[in-house]
Amino acid sequence: MNLFRWITLCLALLTTSAMPAMARDLQGRLGIGYNSQFAASRDGGVPGVSVKYALSPDLAFEGVFALATSSPSQSVSAVKAMKNVFMETNLNFYFMGGLGFCARAGNSGLEMMGGAGAEFLIPGVDSLGFSMETGVSFDNLSGSYALRTMGVSFLNAGMHFYF
Repeated sequence: MNLFRWITLCLALLTTSAMPAMARDLQGRLGIGYNSQFAASRDGGVPGVSVKYALSPDLAFEGVFALATSSPSQSVSAVKAMKNVFMETNLNFYFMGGLGFCARAGNSGLEMMGGAGAEFLIPGVDSLGFSMETGVSFDNLSGSYALRTMGVSFLNAGMHFYF
C-alpha cells in the first residue's frame, strides 16, 4: 500500500507543478531564412531567400526571392501570409496563402497556394524556426494550368532565424 501512496503523491506533485503552456509570440520579430516551395524552386530548382515578419501574435507575412542566372534560368518572386489558429509552447499552427511569379526554363507564370502549416521552435533556441506545410498549389508555369496537392517538410517550407 505504501507504493501506491508514493506513486499517487508523485503524480499529484507532477500535475500541480506543471507550467502553463505559452504560445511562441513572434510579434515584431524579423526572420531571415529560405523557402523552396514555389514551382521554380522545387524539383531541383534554386531555393529562395525568405524574409518573414510577424505583424501581430497571430498574423505574419513572408517575402520570397530566388534567382539563378545559369542555363536554364530560374526565378521566383512571391509573398505569403500566415494566420495562426492554434498555438502551443514552441509550436504555432497556421493557415497560409501565397502568390508568386515563377520563371523556369523559358516558361513563366503565376502560382497560388493555400493550406495549413506549423512552425516549430526548438526549446532553448527560441530564434530558429522550422516550417512544415500542406495544402494545394495552382500554377500555369508549364503552359497549362496544374492543380497539385503539396506536403512540404522544413527542408522546403523553410527555416528562419528570428532577430
